Amino acid sequence: MKKPLIAGNWKMFKTVDEAVTLVQTIKAGVYKVTDCDVVICPPFTALAAVSKILADGPIALGAQNIYPATEGAFTGEISPIMIKNVGCRYVILGHPERRQYFHETDDFINEKVKIALKYSLIPIVCIGETLAQRDNRQFLEVVKGQFDQSFADLTKEDILRLVIAYEPVWAIGTGKTATPEQAEQMHSYIRRLLNEKYGGEVASRVLILYGGSVKPDNIGLLIRKPNVDGALVGGASLKAESFSQLVVLAAEQSKVEARK
Repeated sequence: MKKPLIAGNWKMFKTVDEAVTLVQTIKAGVYKVTDCDVVICPPFTALAAVSKILADGPIALGAQNIYPATEGAFTGEISPIMIKNVGCRYVILGHPERRQYFHETDDFINEKVKIALKYSLIPIVCIGETLAQRDNRQFLEVVKGQFDQSFADLTKEDILRLVIAYEPVWAIGTGKTATPEQAEQMHSYIRRLLNEKYGGEVASRVLILYGGSVKPDNIGLLIRKPNVDGALVGGASLKAESFSQLVVLAAEQSKVEARK
């Protein structure tokens, strides 16, 4: 069984001092956990300071975005080289908030995925439908379209170097969460898309995370599902106690599932 991955997306929260305090507390809360991989994605301003704290431990550092160029006249943007230079191993791409507020397209996300892989970063690529698309029974079609375009021209080797996050837009920051059954349905569908395009061995190895109002009280039920390999956590990652508890519970549930 794959080791679960829990990634915390801090979004536009925490000053540098606040980030340092939070990550120190999280580090102390999860240092004994060996059955779960952990990634923390602070805002750009805090990456360097957080990187120093995480340098001697198992928690990985991630960024929340990149621009698909190594350098240039792109005011306000961050390159993959820049985030690698401060110690990032992961980068979140295609988050629904980037799609919604900054009008990022699947083709643009595909460019970002390719340049992240070029510089040996691990992309956490988000796909997911809106509430209207779900209500109109278009969610499978929408997710397939995002899958096909965001991963266009990627090889088997490329796909094995990235993580997919199913993020239903209607569950992000709303307090609504897809039921474990809804999450499993979509994760199973994404796994099927991987199988059809890249084969069963590749499909079985790619991590698929669930994102959208993940909390300590629902992580166990989500991890219990066979195609849910972890979580991309928003609000609950901003409090050390809830995020640490979430990591511990994910690791415990994973061990239970492995014994079955």
